[in-house]
Amino acid sequence: MADLVQSTDNSHLPVAIIHRAPNFKFSSSWATDIFTPIEPSDPLYPTHRPSARVIIVMALTPLKSEHLDLYPSVECVIGTTAGVDHIDLAECRRRNIRVTSAGDAFSEDGADYAVGLLIDVLRRFSAADRYVRAGLWPVKGDYPLGSKLGGKRVGIIGLGSIGTLVAKRLEPFGCTIAYSSRNRKSQLPYVFYSNVLDLATNSDTLIVCCSLTDKTHHIINSDVLTALGNRGIIVNIGRGGLVDEKELVKFLVEGKLGGAGLDVYENEPEVPKELFTMDNVVLSPHRAILTPEAFEGVREVMVGNLKAFFSNKPLLSEVNLSD
Repeated sequence: MADLVQSTDNSHLPVAIIHRAPNFKFSSSWATDIFTPIEPSDPLYPTHRPSARVIIVMALTPLKSEHLDLYPSVECVIGTTAGVDHIDLAECRRRNIRVTSAGDAFSEDGADYAVGLLIDVLRRFSAADRYVRAGLWPVKGDYPLGSKLGGKRVGIIGLGSIGTLVAKRLEPFGCTIAYSSRNRKSQLPYVFYSNVLDLATNSDTLIVCCSLTDKTHHIINSDVLTALGNRGIIVNIGRGGLVDEKELVKFLVEGKLGGAGLDVYENEPEVPKELFTMDNVVLSPHRAILTPEAFEGVREVMVGNLKAFFSNKPLLSEVNLSD
């Protein structure tokens, strides 16, 4: 992305504070007729900081209480990610600040990636590729067989936008779909389990794509992994904190779990080194939802939310802060 384009001459436009990590580049060229972006480095920042009504949080930049203290007039936080666990939602609720997410902008790409990770773990694409590139085929012979996707019992944790699309993508493979979510989705034909332990007991694979909250932290724990069994597979495209990573590594090392496809980790970018040599584990650097097309979708959602807020209309992707 290009560097931030300052728009200090658009005094007639409403102001939005850009909250981002120093290494995150942001171009505002698409927004020149919607709002004036102001950063702490902007000469006009001291003037606009007390009166700004909107903060745009770029990527996973943490937004904490001490940040909000700087903006006494803020009424809305515009998020640019699917998850909002990096935003202090409790503090926003306390201050009556509305929060938006990226909505469905990342959903299709996230669902594609989840299915791709599952197939890779089952059929060992990445491991077989390494085997060939290392010149081992003519030396050690045929690579060990993987397992088919068809007929697998797939449990989805979090049947929101991404989870629903994962389910729809797996149906043509002949998979049996079940799920655990905050609420039963009566309009969908999948079996609902009110708790993850029962879901794991009745699944061959768990795909984790729910939001990270205090209630879902380590929702995948030792009991769930035990229930899933030594042939079970975990795929996580949500947040690293959804899985007890130490327990997951222990189960994989001891052969008590069949495999894992991981795009997220508890202490990114640190990844447990025990996983590096495991052919039944596929590792990805938190890229499940990221494509150029998804970024374009996020921009459209941001524009829609900003226009809606400044014209006093319903926000497109408001987060329910009462959950």
